[in-house]
Amino acid sequence: MDLYTFLKRLPKVSLHVHLAGSVQPSTFVELAGKNGVALPAYREPKDLYDYPDFYQFIAVFDLVIASVRERAAFHRITYETLQQAAEHGVRHREMFWNPTSHMACGVPYETAVDGIIDGIRDARTDFGIQCFLIADMNRTETPELGLEMVQTVLAHPREEVVGIGMDYAEADNPPEKFWKAYRLAGERGLRRTAHASEDGPARNVETCLDLLGCERIDHGYHVIEDARITQRCADQGVVFSCCPRSTAWVYFGKDLPRHPIREMARQGLKIMVDCDDPPMFQTDPTSDYVAMAEHMGFGPEDFREFVLNGIDGSWLDDPTKRRWRREWSREIDALIAQLD
Repeated sequence: MDLYTFLKRLPKVSLHVHLAGSVQPSTFVELAGKNGVALPAYREPKDLYDYPDFYQFIAVFDLVIASVRERAAFHRITYETLQQAAEHGVRHREMFWNPTSHMACGVPYETAVDGIIDGIRDARTDFGIQCFLIADMNRTETPELGLEMVQTVLAHPREEVVGIGMDYAEADNPPEKFWKAYRLAGERGLRRTAHASEDGPARNVETCLDLLGCERIDHGYHVIEDARITQRCADQGVVFSCCPRSTAWVYFGKDLPRHPIREMARQGLKIMVDCDDPPMFQTDPTSDYVAMAEHMGFGPEDFREFVLNGIDGSWLDDPTKRRWRREWSREIDALIAQLD
């Protein structure tokens, strides 16, 4: 078995993918045309997913959100991304979506969430993949809107919606801005995570852990700039959901050997691997693993650990976690034995 086949066949947990960022370019163009959303000039749909920096990426991301309006469209984009994930060995995903961004485009919360759940349930039936939802607040918006989002989620309970998150650019939007939203979520039993220290300082990780009650950290690359916080996270086994290809694209340059993930692992941080916004960064659930093998020196035993870290960082119940760790360990060991 070659390395690519091994990495594709690895059983995987996915903790860091954004629904809007996983829309295929052809689907994006079709939905934008249907709903009258003006797009930048392009020759092929994939050209729309070519941008020089994070802020241009966000501009396209917002256009995707504006293009998805009907319940059937939410079903479609969810089903398509989960189909691709299942083809790459993903068996459980906890996926971000931005309710307030869709609501700002005139889409009722129920239309969006129920369409997404339709796609989740059909994908589980057809491909055996399961999926939880994380309602993500846009940190560039107001704290009041973040609190309102949590209230909306609580007012419309759905079994699949298990927690909240926070994304978009950290600059001028530190995590403490949303402490009220996170406090309410915690009081009402919602799980909590947040993008932190992706383009912000290490102290944002500690704020997320101590003030917001986050159970894992999304990205977190700048945490290694503070030795004390890094050691604390290593000692406590905080799981970091890391996405090498997307963040190399917009933050650290395309020199993947210099990506902070290598140092995070060296310092004992508990990382798992995911693909963030797969078609938007020309990746998929396997390709980020491949990049780490080819450019960062990670090997089969490292990937075994990253997969098990994903189980530990998930919001599955503890008996399922223990069972999957046993079963997947045996399965991965068997795959390693077949490597060329």
